Amino acid sequence: MESSCLLAFCLLAPLWAKGINLSQGDAGLPASPLVLYPWRQRAGPSRVKRAWVIPPISVSENHKRIPHLLVQIKSDKQLPGGVIYSIKGPGVDEEPLGIFSIDKLSGKVFLNTMLDREKNDRFRLRAFALDLGGATLEDPTDLEIVVVDQNDNRPLFQQEVFTGHVVEGAVPGTYVLKAEATDADDPDTDNAALRYSILEQGSAGLFSINETTGEIRTVQVGLDREVVSVYNLTLQVADMSGDGLTTTATAVIYVDDINDNPPEFTKPEFSLEVLENTSGVDIGRLLVHDKDLPGSPNWLARFTILEGDPDGAFAIRTDPRTNDGVLSMVKALDHEGRDHFTLTVSVQNQNQLHPSAPQTTRALAMVQVQVQDVNEAPFFPENPRLVRVEEGAPPGTELTTFNASDPDTRHPQALSYSLAYDPADWLLLDPRSGRVQTKRTLPGRSPFLQGSCYTAVILASDNADPPHTATGTLSIEIVEVNDHWPALLPLAGVVCSEPSKGQGLLLSAIDEDLPPHAEPFHFRLNPDAPQLTHNWSLSQLNATHAVLALLVPVPTGLHSLPLLLSDSGKPRQEQVQLLNVSVCPCNEGGSCQASVAAASTAGVGLSFGALMIILSSIILLLSLALLAAVRERCLRRPQHEGLLGSSQDDLRDNILNYDEQGGGEEDQGAYDINQLRNPDFFPRACPRGKQPTRRDAPYSYATPPNPWKLPASPSDIEDFINEGLEAADSDPNVPPYDTALIYDCEGSGSVAGSLSSIVSSLTDGDQDYDYLSEWGPRFRRLADLYGH
Repeated sequence: MESSCLLAFCLLAPLWAKGINLSQGDAGLPASPLVLYPWRQRAGPSRVKRAWVIPPISVSENHKRIPHLLVQIKSDKQLPGGVIYSIKGPGVDEEPLGIFSIDKLSGKVFLNTMLDREKNDRFRLRAFALDLGGATLEDPTDLEIVVVDQNDNRPLFQQEVFTGHVVEGAVPGTYVLKAEATDADDPDTDNAALRYSILEQGSAGLFSINETTGEIRTVQVGLDREVVSVYNLTLQVADMSGDGLTTTATAVIYVDDINDNPPEFTKPEFSLEVLENTSGVDIGRLLVHDKDLPGSPNWLARFTILEGDPDGAFAIRTDPRTNDGVLSMVKALDHEGRDHFTLTVSVQNQNQLHPSAPQTTRALAMVQVQVQDVNEAPFFPENPRLVRVEEGAPPGTELTTFNASDPDTRHPQALSYSLAYDPADWLLLDPRSGRVQTKRTLPGRSPFLQGSCYTAVILASDNADPPHTATGTLSIEIVEVNDHWPALLPLAGVVCSEPSKGQGLLLSAIDEDLPPHAEPFHFRLNPDAPQLTHNWSLSQLNATHAVLALLVPVPTGLHSLPLLLSDSGKPRQEQVQLLNVSVCPCNEGGSCQASVAAASTAGVGLSFGALMIILSSIILLLSLALLAAVRERCLRRPQHEGLLGSSQDDLRDNILNYDEQGGGEEDQGAYDINQLRNPDFFPRACPRGKQPTRRDAPYSYATPPNPWKLPASPSDIEDFINEGLEAADSDPNVPPYDTALIYDCEGSGSVAGSLSSIVSSLTDGDQDYDYLSEWGPRFRRLADLYGH
């Protein structure tokens, strides 16, 4: 009985899914739904069987009658209170939600929306039967819903444009590319059965496509890139084995180039020009033509100079943009040497010609190159020029003639020379001949020398327009001359009086000359004093030092030893120099005893430097003292009689202002200090009259006695001058509060007359001094003294 029910359910379930009414009940619903009894009670022992077995339910995608009854489920454990049905799974309580629903009382399962097989091709649900209290009446069972496909998707090409390549001249059947398409419909149905075709490819018909695989191949010969380089094909794909929905795409097929065309020159001969003495420049282009693909190795040309360039003065390269041959200069050409070149140039591709190309010889062209003459700059054949001259060479010494040459032998130019660099201004240059002479004596040492060389720069210019100039370097080596003898150091020293004590006196020398005219120095006792060798020995220690030692005991005290000191120059410079040696008794350690050393030091002659310092100090002190005395004499000079004489002859014709302050022992003309010691130093040719008496002179002051007491020594000159100042201040016949300023007599018979004659012709005694009050406040004191 159970098997019969299960079979009936399996047969009727599809009909229910299609909405077939099997009874007179509700429209679209069976009057007596199928009831499955999962188990039945029997007499005797019982067993439990599966509750529900529901076969898959099929439903077409895009079903538009919504809601649509799919199936009704019912439990045979119908209780008086009823059964509650429910379903779970994708489409119900899982994504996508709301597609299926169930009537919980009747168990009817409904489709609530249209299905898309391309998104979900089947749904697996679980059905549940519960009593009103929520207890499970039956075990859950599976409910599978299968979505039936419809041809609702067009086939699609994977690319809108397919690209392929094929070489020109390809044989028929050569693979080009494969066009591929897809269909979202069920691949197991005709809805996804695709077929390919070519709708348009032009009139040639060189390509075909496999309708099932989409492969495109050539079908005949005749592909030539130089004729047609690109082919555009229109492709189509259709489902339902070619009778369904269709889609189109484009296939672009490029014909790849092969080297089947050799390059050729545009003309057989080219003419170019180049300036002489230029290199590293391009002088022209050789034009070629090639039918192959521009920029490809089949198109790029390679040029070769076959003949006409034995010295390799020219080079040719390929311009990758234009494929022209660019001829350039590698070496400079000389118009005077050769003014014309004929070159033979060949051209070929960088790649070898394809075997299918016609075999031809390489293309050749003749290139005529004319070398143009230009004005070339002069040059110094010997540059730099090195000359040698001895130091101390006098002005006018000829050093060299620094000549330049003009390479323009066909059009020679006149050259002139000038000094561009002579930092010490030592040289004279003849602008026409280039002869160089010394302008000054060349020293052996100078900050302008680099080592022993002096560098000058000479320019040679032609008279072209514009002129060209060459630069020459003159290096003058100043040869060292042995013009200085070595100097002994030290000039004094101390040795022990006993040869067994002490280590002797270490001597050295210095020489202003440079090697090889300096060390090694040679120390010897003066051969003109042979007796020195009995008591003294002089041993060479190294190139610059020697040791003086006693051979026998000698008396203590100062000994002056003449030493002959010479250098190693040529010619050798030597000189006898005195060495002051203080001989003193020494203790056991070889040192002079303190008391003796002190005494001997006092007796030892001082060195030349110390003597010069002492003498210079003494001379400086004497000069300062003499200068001070002369200055005092200029400011204050005692007078024997009054400052101004009363006679007309005593008036001075001129006032001489001397700007000199005295100079030392040689200044005997302007200031003679002996006049301070001579009471009669006023010249007799200048008689002096009686001076007018000062009105402010005290009556107790008397005219100072004359002559004064002469100073006993130069140190008393200051006292002598101060006494003269005091006497002058006390003398009523001299101007007030002034020193005795004595002016030397200028002679008699002056044309200008006296100063007094400028104001009036009266004598000094009758002079009217009232006009002094009109001279301002500075002369008010004089007006009070001398005015009436």
